[in-house]
Amino acid sequence: MKAELIQGLLTLSARLPLRLNHLLGAALGRLALLTDNEQQRIAQINLARCFPELDQDAQRRLLHQSMCETGKLFFENGPLWLGDKAKFFDLVQAVHGEEHLRQGLEQGKGMILAVPHLGNWEVIGLYCSSRYPMTSLYRPPRLAALDPLIRRARERFGAKLVPTNAKGVRALYQALANNEIVAILPDQDPRDSGGCFAPFFGIQANTMTLLSRLINKSHATVVCCYAERLPQGHGFAIHFEPAPEGLYATDLQTAVAALNRMVEQAVRRLPAQYQWSYKRFRTRPAGERDFYDGL
Repeated sequence: MKAELIQGLLTLSARLPLRLNHLLGAALGRLALLTDNEQQRIAQINLARCFPELDQDAQRRLLHQSMCETGKLFFENGPLWLGDKAKFFDLVQAVHGEEHLRQGLEQGKGMILAVPHLGNWEVIGLYCSSRYPMTSLYRPPRLAALDPLIRRARERFGAKLVPTNAKGVRALYQALANNEIVAILPDQDPRDSGGCFAPFFGIQANTMTLLSRLINKSHATVVCCYAERLPQGHGFAIHFEPAPEGLYATDLQTAVAALNRMVEQAVRRLPAQYQWSYKRFRTRPAGERDFYDGL
């Protein structure tokens, strides 16, 4: 029933203008603020930890903005996943720094897109796969009934989705060897699948090592990219930014620290549009208390 409701809402939103979807999404976010829910509590904890320099009123304003942006994210995925393909490109109002991507591909060793959960990351996948051969890791959603819809939507412009296992990782290496693009979401807690701790907003965060392994073996270029949600339903601005030199270090600790700094710098530009409702600090160093105890 839940999956059917989500599919119905996505289908409906695909027929609406983006501005109206954003109004509905913001209303959903404000409604969520009126109830005691896990998503709000996680975001509140993360914001308090990551922005200790803000007073309580400023943190509360950022929480409200974040919840509204999260609501917009849900409603705008209908047009992105199910809407007319030609209209998608009308939603991309500006693209900054794509020359970094093209220059990286000119090196002949592939390109890695580091795409944090900032703005709407679905825009990045659709835009880039429409212009370049692209392979992305894909983990099926918890609601299995939504898997065909999401998979079809993400692949509709030509992207290739591969599983988050050894077979999928081999496909990433092969794509880079073919001088293609690989997309990675670098700000997820890898849990037991390979990670090490590095600072993120001054907090030790379990950070993926896959990106560093891909770089060291393929010598591919890395670009950080995100799609900024523009105000009043005006669409999106895509940003491609070169990765810091530290990300290419052979020392793993240096590389993952640079990765987190890169993501943090992007998030600080658009703090309300980051996915603060994700348990980014779920895994703690030995002896540290769980940040989300009881959630």
